[in-house]
Amino acid sequence: MLKTLEASLQAWMLPGISALLAVIASYTLYRLTLAVIRHFSKQRTVPRLFLDAAAKALGLVTSLLVLRATLNGAPDDLLLLAPVKQVVTLLLILSMTWAAVRLTSVIGDVIVLLNPVLEGQWKRARKVETQTRFLVRCLNVLVIIVGVGAALMTFEPVQQVGASLLASAGVGGIILGFAARPVFSNLLAGIQIALTQPFRIDDVLNVQGEWCWVEEVTATYVVLRVWDQRRLIVPLQWFIENPFQNWSRNTADLLGTVFIWVDYTMPIEPLRQEFSRLLDTTKQWDGKVAIVQVTDSNDQALQVRFLMSAPNSSQNWDLRCAIREGLVTFIQQHYPSQLPRLRARLVDTSPEFEDNAKQPG
Repeated sequence: MLKTLEASLQAWMLPGISALLAVIASYTLYRLTLAVIRHFSKQRTVPRLFLDAAAKALGLVTSLLVLRATLNGAPDDLLLLAPVKQVVTLLLILSMTWAAVRLTSVIGDVIVLLNPVLEGQWKRARKVETQTRFLVRCLNVLVIIVGVGAALMTFEPVQQVGASLLASAGVGGIILGFAARPVFSNLLAGIQIALTQPFRIDDVLNVQGEWCWVEEVTATYVVLRVWDQRRLIVPLQWFIENPFQNWSRNTADLLGTVFIWVDYTMPIEPLRQEFSRLLDTTKQWDGKVAIVQVTDSNDQALQVRFLMSAPNSSQNWDLRCAIREGLVTFIQQHYPSQLPRLRARLVDTSPEFEDNAKQPG
């Protein structure tokens, strides 16, 4: 037994040392070539982005290819040569899958780099970025599925199981379809959203009463940043099945309103002049809309609506708060008696008062 093991180790000595030296030499040559390419190329170019993204994975692929080629030249009667080749082949497939995922992931960065956000073209740039992120993530999922499937097919028992499963593909497909329905529904929803563009990255949404921005889009869910820095995680399928508000679908500018109740004796013209003065002193107003209207009234007061415009939702909120505060201060200082009043009539219901009221004259 010991002699057999010793003989096997001696037989592996030359092929093992040759394989190790070949791997070290190939990896060293790869690193030198990589360093030379990086030295003579610019960082923000398309080939450089692909190279930097997949550099580690490609180095591993190169080493495993050399190791596989060296093992093919080894004698066939070496002990455990077949299992070693299978392990190397499995690692090679997984490393190639890793490299493919890295290369497909950088496609989004390349497309975003080729479509920069130019002045006045932010909508187009965000549209391209959102579509690219969706499609790249779907492509990554497809690459991983193919890579894992190829790795499993290297095992002969799995191949036999696969052949038997093909015979019952109808029932298995139905079961798999029901089990994976949420995953596939989200993937299909992501493709639909990427193509139809109901929202884009950095769009301002109102989702179930939450004012938020689209921060990140994955293959199955969307990360929304709420105004108070909370994160709302929403599945993609939800956006297909439920209504939501997009405040920056075509343009980011919004109209904002401030409602103030005043007494009937309050003159409207001073409010209109003060409203115009306040707008001129604020940075949030874009100068497009400034309207004052009496929109409602009841038995006690008038409702005055102040309509204004702002370039985006954040500035719209700040503008409304500033205008509301300024108008209330103006009324308090100049027309305090014109604030809403509660009018009432006091009636004495005592018996003596009722008898005197009934007497003539």
